[in-house]
Amino acid sequence: MITVHHLNNSRSQRVLWLLEELELEYDIVHYQRDLKTMLAPPELKAVHALGKSPVITDGDITVAETGAIIEYILDTYGNDQLRPARRSQAARQFTYWLHYAEGSIMPLMVMTLIFRRIETAPMPFFVKPVAKGIVDKVKQGYLDPNIKNHLDFIDAELARSGWFAGDQFSAADIQMSFPLEAAQARAASKERVHLTRFLERIHARPAYQRALLKGGTFDLQGKS
Repeated sequence: MITVHHLNNSRSQRVLWLLEELELEYDIVHYQRDLKTMLAPPELKAVHALGKSPVITDGDITVAETGAIIEYILDTYGNDQLRPARRSQAARQFTYWLHYAEGSIMPLMVMTLIFRRIETAPMPFFVKPVAKGIVDKVKQGYLDPNIKNHLDFIDAELARSGWFAGDQFSAADIQMSFPLEAAQARAASKERVHLTRFLERIHARPAYQRALLKGGTFDLQGKS
């Protein structure tokens, strides 16, 4: 049986959601972030050397990284559910968004979080204007325009069918949920109507709600 090593307020929430959509049985081992550092506890290193979440175990198999976990679960237990027919255009879109979520949009969300923490971190009064100046330049010259470009691109893609891989809900939508929830919490994405509708649709899914009940509180205002 699959065991999800689940860190609160983390990307592993998507793994719980996927398992609920597939109606698979699984176990959860809960881990809590350090309240000061917001980092994962050292106990996760006993599961995977990097001590990060998400990570699953399935017998003697250990799989880390959300995209790899999604592929493993679908290949092993999916029975062709939640993914388009192979070698179709929708399948190519599926692969693209599965990798885009962590490779393209999520690094921008993490940078947004880091620079927000720099802005609010305690520091000597004479250093604060320098730090603020650096943060403002990075945000105005790199972060803000890149985030806008990506969110506009995503919103346009969702305008086609409301889903990321063809006209049916798939695991690509599960994978894309976390960065878009982070964007809505941190980057004022609510004015993008198709993105907002996407989030409303996934939040209404019974499997999403069940995963929330099992995974615990989920707040992305200051988490990665």
